[in-house]
Amino acid sequence: MTFSAKHLGQAGLRLQRGQVVIYVDPYLTDRVADVFGREMQRMHAPPLTPEQANDACWVLITHAHADHCDPATLVPMARASTQCRFLGPAEVRGLLTDWGIESSRICVAGEHWVELGPDVRVHPVPAAHSKLERWPDGSSRFVGYVIEIDGKRVYHAGDTMPHEEVFAVLDRLSPINVALLPVNERNYFRDRAGIVGNMSIREAFQMASRIGVEAVVPIHWDLFGPNSVYWEEIELLYRLMAPTFQLASSLGDT
Repeated sequence: MTFSAKHLGQAGLRLQRGQVVIYVDPYLTDRVADVFGREMQRMHAPPLTPEQANDACWVLITHAHADHCDPATLVPMARASTQCRFLGPAEVRGLLTDWGIESSRICVAGEHWVELGPDVRVHPVPAAHSKLERWPDGSSRFVGYVIEIDGKRVYHAGDTMPHEEVFAVLDRLSPINVALLPVNERNYFRDRAGIVGNMSIREAFQMASRIGVEAVVPIHWDLFGPNSVYWEEIELLYRLMAPTFQLASSLGDT
């Protein structure tokens, strides 16, 4: 694929195609630990500071949870990347404006294509986290994104479970080449701890097979101890299930 990709931890991603630089769910601080306790401290340092993210053209945000929509990351990024625009659900728009980011820089994610630059566009997809919720106007509270670059399509699921409405939109956007899917399963113990989980590894692989992708990059497994997954678990189940798609640790490996 004719772009570069850098993973930022959790669901964070930086994509570049020529002069177009896109960040998805950047979380570049340790604010979650500051708010929710030291057990949620980052397991590894961010690859850059928010102030160093001064090259953004677009910042795509999937939902309002703190590890995806972090004021300590997004406000300095908005100051450092003075021309960047933001795309996210209505709830995210409200937060960004409350934090002082100009409303003229914020677009609400609808289920249609948005042009981001030459040969780069994005289509929001509803997400079920852990259920699919819509506002009275029909817009989704949680979203993922299908990002098309030079005709190749990458699906960043955000936080989601498999859901018929999600599949319906993805089917319309087929073929999708690569899927970034969360694998931090929802379970009893995480529910008790107030952690909203997503798919299990098995469900993520089944979803990937259902939508017919060529490669899967697991996300949302590597940053917080109570919400983490061992890479060895992912690899083992991949070998046992023997799906037809490629398993990659990063988008750059696909």
